[in-house]
Amino acid sequence: MVLAWGFYYLVKSFTTTLPWATCGHTWNTPDCVEIFRHEDCANASLANLTCDQLADRRSPVIEFWENKVLRLSGGLEVPGALNWEVTLCLLACWVLAYFCVWKGVKSTGKIVYFTATFPYVVLVVLLVRGVLLPGALDGIIYYLKPDWSKLGSPQVWIDAGTQIFFSYAIGLGALTALGSYNRFNNNCYKDAIILALINSGTSFFAGFVVFSILGFMAAEQGVHISKVAESGPGLAFIAYPRAVTLMPVAPLWAALFFFMLLLLGLDSQFVGVEGFITGLLDLLPASYYFRFQREISVALCCALCFVIDLSMVTDGGMYVFQLFDYYSASGTTPLWQAFWECVVVAWVYGADRFMDDIACMIGYRPCPWMKWCWSFFTPLVCMGIFIFNVVYYEPLVYNNTYVYPWWGEAMGWAFALSSMLCVPLHLLGCLLRAKGTMAERWQHLTQPIWGLHHLEYRAQDADVRGLTTLTPVPESSKVVVVESVM
Repeated sequence: MVLAWGFYYLVKSFTTTLPWATCGHTWNTPDCVEIFRHEDCANASLANLTCDQLADRRSPVIEFWENKVLRLSGGLEVPGALNWEVTLCLLACWVLAYFCVWKGVKSTGKIVYFTATFPYVVLVVLLVRGVLLPGALDGIIYYLKPDWSKLGSPQVWIDAGTQIFFSYAIGLGALTALGSYNRFNNNCYKDAIILALINSGTSFFAGFVVFSILGFMAAEQGVHISKVAESGPGLAFIAYPRAVTLMPVAPLWAALFFFMLLLLGLDSQFVGVEGFITGLLDLLPASYYFRFQREISVALCCALCFVIDLSMVTDGGMYVFQLFDYYSASGTTPLWQAFWECVVVAWVYGADRFMDDIACMIGYRPCPWMKWCWSFFTPLVCMGIFIFNVVYYEPLVYNNTYVYPWWGEAMGWAFALSSMLCVPLHLLGCLLRAKGTMAERWQHLTQPIWGLHHLEYRAQDADVRGLTTLTPVPESSKVVVVESVM
């Protein structure tokens, strides 16, 4: 949905005057006022209004977002009609995602060369423009100056942990699915480190772009930066659109920003589809294979996702979007999944055995620190933040005003539990189907199974403990790979 909203804003940017820059449109209310500058507000003669009276007025940016894009209704219980303009943008996004994914990772990889690199060009352009604006330095100082007192707040750790998981797509299966297309001896250990560095570096760099603009907004309005800072959709669709209205050649900067947002969203969208399709096709037996299997599967997946997303382009769609975002996409669900992944890999399959398997692939054992992370630190952090989430849980509220009804909250927990219960229920099902006493069943299910797989490389020695280098052998060789029943 974020991609569809960004696409909609991109289309609306190709005008001489941005539609969210002025009042007087059909979606504006009598409370709309085009006041941004503090010195204008201080002028009591301006339209015979004082600053206290202007406090109840609404910005055209907010009214465009809520009244035109979202067409926000009174609540979840008032779904309303479809917004046909946003629906067309949503359809276009899924069509683009389909043609990016339908032929597999080879064609997707070529597209990524553009969609993943061009946003860096836009970021550099926006940074150069941002730092030249008045007040940008104050925004950057605010960004770099830490507030150490916040470290004592559990909510900060909860937000940081969930953001890391969401940013890296940890526990979502996308990276695992894409990694399955690599060569057997691809250095996944090095790739993981590079991915973490690039992701964190990009986020840090993007912070300069964002806060230089926020500093400019604060200087223009004569308020503290904390008053203009937004998070979530508010940053992309309220704060930044408001900032570009204050710049010369505003449509150009708006188009650049939302085009970058479109490319970033496309990356995330077709990677998510690729992860789902790869897992789905891997589960199908070979006897079910037919021509154009992948193309049809991707089409069905995109069509199903489009139908689900239709619930978010209605007048009450934002309330549905927040339910999915709060309970499924972020928060407790990825933490829970990552905890079980660590438990299965480190304690059921065995961290040492997993280290040996990686050594078979890349020729050397990873740093022992990785073993400690898989076994102790990562699962403890995941479970700790998960417990914090549960203990400090607060019912979902939209915009600090609308409280979701009990059945809406129950629907959100149903979304969360549909993912969280997969691992425990599968484990319970395996235990019930197994034979013998409970101890015998557990021992049988947690015993790794050795199987021969035709792979490109294998280790020279089956026991690679303590070795630092391994040499690949001819392509015709086989390798013994360990799998776990769980």
